[in-house]
Amino acid sequence: MEIPQETAKKQTSLPRLLPRIPYKASVRLWWAFWMTLVVLAFSGITLRFGVFEFQAISLDWAFIQEWFWFISRGVLTTISLALLAIVGATLLALTSALAGLSRIAPLVSLSSIYVSLFRGTPLFLQMFIVYFGLAEMGLVLEAFVAAIVVLSMNYGAYMSEIFRAGIQAIGSGQREAAAALGMTPMQTTWRIVLPQAVRIITPDIGNQFIAMQKDTSLASAITVTELAGRARQAGSPNSRFFEALIVAAAWYWLMTILFAFLQERLERWMARSDREVQE
Repeated sequence: MEIPQETAKKQTSLPRLLPRIPYKASVRLWWAFWMTLVVLAFSGITLRFGVFEFQAISLDWAFIQEWFWFISRGVLTTISLALLAIVGATLLALTSALAGLSRIAPLVSLSSIYVSLFRGTPLFLQMFIVYFGLAEMGLVLEAFVAAIVVLSMNYGAYMSEIFRAGIQAIGSGQREAAAALGMTPMQTTWRIVLPQAVRIITPDIGNQFIAMQKDTSLASAITVTELAGRARQAGSPNSRFFEALIVAAAWYWLMTILFAFLQERLERWMARSDREVQE
């Protein structure tokens, strides 16, 4: 059965009557919608839908206003702790990865034990063992320094596998070409292999840093007054743990969004530079 030409034109033109929202604008609108729901969830209001009733969480806004800046000052400590620890973790990861790939038995076994130990035990326990255990041996570290050491060693163990995979991703043909040009294995590693491996693993390092800035909250267990530690100090005497932790959680979320944005821009820049090199 044939559809009349005029009817066919009307059917094909109907979808065009609907507004077309660009994809990015649609994503922003949905972001605004979900954020509105999050705000409503903590607004304390009561919504009724027939027989159903929804009671939002009620917060003590007077307490939040009074202690907001006291808690927020812990953000600087949190970021400082994460930045110093990611540098230490990167150096440890690179050293461990090179040792594991060296084919030298003592270094390979040491790298394997290091990775197994720090990946096989909880970060929370590592904080206590390093901070209090080293003090028993006569090596007393400040809480901030001990937290940097533990975070560096813990994340260095995980990142060691990332470095190892990045190094092994470089084709053996490039090593053979470098050897043909008279380069030593050390020169090949530093001039040929590592620059390319770093480009490959940069997104993973960024993800590890984002995860680390949240794990810095465990440093409060050894008296480091970072963001979570200040939240505990504010909430404990006032019996307002929930409100204090909400403020800390909001800051952790904001920092995650910021660093994820910076990581995305870095990845785009590196991808563009790679295209320029190839051209």
